[in-house]
Amino acid sequence: MIGFIVAGLIIGALARLIKPGKQNLGLLATLLLGLVGSVIGGTVAALLGTGDIFELNVLGFIVAVIASVALIGTAEAISGGKRRRELR
Repeated sequence: MIGFIVAGLIIGALARLIKPGKQNLGLLATLLLGLVGSVIGGTVAALLGTGDIFELNVLGFIVAVIASVALIGTAEAISGGKRRRELR
């Protein structure tokens, strides 16, 4: 379980580095988005037969980072939309 949390944090941090621009996300949001991305990556890897959902493999890791970048973009769009409405 601790390994899963550490992997989620690493994946979330990598996704934030890849995503251009400044993200207004805290450590907890980065961790959660990384965890969700790692579950998505593990699921895709398991569906393709390269390993188990909780097994660390290259394909699952790559898909997890890509999924986390997309999740960060989605989180920014949702939170940015709320902030824009509050400023008006």
